[in-house]
Amino acid sequence: MGSMQSTGTGTASDEPTRLADIIAPMFGGQSGWSQRLQNGVQAELIAGADAQDDCAVFGIDGAMEIVVGSDYVRGPKFQLYELGYLSNYDIGYYLAMANLSDIAAMGALPIALLTVVRYPRSLPDDDFTALMEGIRDACRQAGTPNVGGDIGSAERIILSASAVGIVERGGSLLRTGARAGDRLCVTGPTGVAASAQRYFGGLGPGSAKLPPAEEEVLISAWRRPQALVREGRCLSTSGVVTSCQDTSDGLKAGVQSLAAAGGVGFVVEESALPVADIVAEVARLTNGDLTSVVLGDSVDFQLVFTVAEDGVSQLSKIFADAGLDFCDIGYATEEREVRLRRADGREEELPGVPWRHAT
Repeated sequence: MGSMQSTGTGTASDEPTRLADIIAPMFGGQSGWSQRLQNGVQAELIAGADAQDDCAVFGIDGAMEIVVGSDYVRGPKFQLYELGYLSNYDIGYYLAMANLSDIAAMGALPIALLTVVRYPRSLPDDDFTALMEGIRDACRQAGTPNVGGDIGSAERIILSASAVGIVERGGSLLRTGARAGDRLCVTGPTGVAASAQRYFGGLGPGSAKLPPAEEEVLISAWRRPQALVREGRCLSTSGVVTSCQDTSDGLKAGVQSLAAAGGVGFVVEESALPVADIVAEVARLTNGDLTSVVLGDSVDFQLVFTVAEDGVSQLSKIFADAGLDFCDIGYATEEREVRLRRADGREEELPGVPWRHAT
């Protein structure tokens, strides 16, 4: 994971000692945990990390779909760790939530996270423990256990994970399925994570600074990201959502992906885009184009989705009953172009630079 350096001092135990003294107590008592879908189908954890077997074991008592995703945390995404704004706990928390967000985007309930944590032999136990505690606490927040994985030495810190979820038969939210006329929606503001990088990565002598409370809002996008499991479940069980994915590669990338997978285009209404006050403030301080920041490469883990036009009111009620909300930002078209409609009616190519994975 990039060139991460140890931040602590003290003992650096071997793998068996860490497994016995840190991992086993931290993730004990998992066996018997279960997750139940709306149709009554249940998945029960028979053997978790506490069992110390080669694999975790689940008992499945009915028809369901299993969704599985995996993500590797990349060094360049953690510029803020290198600058000292993120701790080992924070990157562990981020690793878990990044993977659980993919489960949420499928409309599933997470039932397991498996992690690979590799580290230099010199990494102190305190640093290793903090990293694992971040993973544990993120899993607790999302209501799912970390059932095991792999730990061991490497030339540098390497973090990877795989998440597993369950959803009712036929309920998985796919990127395919958008149809012309569908409404394009997003669960909340984007651009916050990118704004944090712009702000903290650009601070220098004489730089204009935000109040501490606003700085905390920015950095929390990286320290405590959230997988929107409740929102994903509302989308899946509504029966009116035609496609979905998270915005981990940026809102523009998400919209383009839904367009390509569904064989449609989109018109995004600039005036309808939700904009967080902190994003507008950072754009002003850094002389950035606000719409480009909102749409561009930002790891915000919102959900972008399409919904049948006649199902919008139904979905709005479902969200409202759950104490949630979403924003209608445009619509799908037969023409396979993704365009931005400005407030004055002009249409142009969607601005912003989406994340592109290196090949």
